[in-house]
Amino acid sequence: MSTVTEAIATPGALKRLADEGVSIWLDDLSRKRITSGSLAELVASGSAVGVTTNPSIFQAAIGSGEGYEEQLADLAVRGVTVDEAVRMMTTADVRAAADILRDVYDATDGRDGRVSIEVDPRLAHHTEATVAEAKQLAWLVDRPNVMIKIPATKAGLPAITEVIGLGISVNVTLIFSLERYREVMAAYLAGLEKARERGIDLSGIHSVASFFVSRVDSEIDKRLTALGTDEALALKGRAALANARLAYEAYEEVFASGRWQDLQEAGAHKQRPLWASTGVKDPAYKDTLYVDELVAPGTVNTMPEATLNAVADHGGITGDTVTGGYEQARADLAAVERLGISYDEVVQQLEDEGVAKFEAAWQELLDAVATSLKSKGADAR
Repeated sequence: MSTVTEAIATPGALKRLADEGVSIWLDDLSRKRITSGSLAELVASGSAVGVTTNPSIFQAAIGSGEGYEEQLADLAVRGVTVDEAVRMMTTADVRAAADILRDVYDATDGRDGRVSIEVDPRLAHHTEATVAEAKQLAWLVDRPNVMIKIPATKAGLPAITEVIGLGISVNVTLIFSLERYREVMAAYLAGLEKARERGIDLSGIHSVASFFVSRVDSEIDKRLTALGTDEALALKGRAALANARLAYEAYEEVFASGRWQDLQEAGAHKQRPLWASTGVKDPAYKDTLYVDELVAPGTVNTMPEATLNAVADHGGITGDTVTGGYEQARADLAAVERLGISYDEVVQQLEDEGVAKFEAAWQELLDAVATSLKSKGADAR
């Protein structure tokens, strides 16, 4: 695993980003990052104030087995199921990370210092099972600064409302479309209203909405390249930023509404937009593109370590790069549509692929753990 020394050594751009109202979260977690002191060092330096995980991150961390040998051996001797073993390991990592970030959580009144863990991705299209899983994860981690990640599928929307309504903080993930994002915000407000009806203190509930960025460019750029015209090629690298900026516009609208004002007076917190998938996938683009160009107050940017280090080293943080760009953002997406590339088709495809990728990563993790348990169980005999 690489180190975070570069980010710690040169925090100038990261501090400027934080000064602009952007919370910097690390999109990575592993047992080694915890036990080596790497995460604690990163948090202590102020380079990151939160952590996000997903099935792919855990697959990479636990699938290698590094740092998990002793726990795997204990689990094998106990004869636990593969699913239980995976949950024991992932929740242990999240619990430890939450403890490392607890001071940040306390200092920010719960706004930051958060660690996210995702419901089983195989439940993405099952509302009741998602709610049950979210409750179980919150109970297992048992830390006030945990956030339960729920995908923004159609089945996920009522689950978001119910889980928020139980007073559990939620990170809504896999948001690609503007329409779905508005549905997510509505689900959050409905959850707050349900919590209020149940007599739950709204000030203890926090949420972020993870709006995915780079994957939008990856898919639309591929289609623009296939068209190959000068007009099409000139639009490459613009759709993802346009989409995210219009999401922020929607956020401003919803959280200026009368419905929101009523909840805010009752102690509720805004559901902050979180820019996810901010690692650049096209080497032709600057590696800090989805950080430099998505600076706006009240947002979160969760970065893989390579992006975090790149921003620390040469990020171009020049102030708010979102709120003045709504007109151009609409024009960019309209230009893409005029070329015959369907926005609705692209974002639905990306949601379907996102769920499928997380399901595949989870299955790979289960398979790797099953192999380890079988091997260590045989060794114990």
